[in-house]
Amino acid sequence: MIRVVVADDQELVRAGFATILSVQPDIEVVAEAGTGREAVAAVERHRPDVALLDIRMPGLDGIEAARLICADTGTRVIMLTTFDSDEYVFAALHAGASGFLLKDVRRDDLLHAVRVVHDGQSLLAPGVTRRLIDDVLAVHRREGRAHVRQVPGLDQLTDRERETLVLLGRGLSNAELAKALFVTENTVKTHVSNVLSKLGLRDRVQAVICAYESGLIAPGG
Repeated sequence: MIRVVVADDQELVRAGFATILSVQPDIEVVAEAGTGREAVAAVERHRPDVALLDIRMPGLDGIEAARLICADTGTRVIMLTTFDSDEYVFAALHAGASGFLLKDVRRDDLLHAVRVVHDGQSLLAPGVTRRLIDDVLAVHRREGRAHVRQVPGLDQLTDRERETLVLLGRGLSNAELAKALFVTENTVKTHVSNVLSKLGLRDRVQAVICAYESGLIAPGG
């Protein structure tokens, strides 16, 4: 059973998401919250597998709530917003979120997102990857930093694991990775797990950022 907390300051939106999720045989909505602080408290109390967090909530916003949840618990976070903004994508993913959905998401896509994130994967389509990387590079330019940074553990990766990291950085799914590397999806999962473990990364989202910030993928590459 996938245990979920739903947080949104709009009661009808929150109730709608909770209803869609709760009728699924493999999903249980254990709590609802109307503010960021309520969301953090609900996660601390119920320890759900997944938290759906609206980005814009009064007081403590969804991004700060995600930062606290991801730092202190094993709950995986999906951000919800009406704003298809690069800034929000960047901030949410750096806070530790594993997914990013617009509130007009289709029912089946919402259910898929919860299940995928619960399984330890992330929701990062190639288009979002491109916007995320543009934002990573923009932050470096604003702060006057060089693009490349040293990543602890990078020298511990095998050649195949480095190749896997590069392909992750380009937004490939497990099936696409398997095809590109001429291996099975089970082997891909092993490579991805090794990459995340050796680099101390939470999930594939952080691997994408790492691939660019480390210089393994050049801007526009």
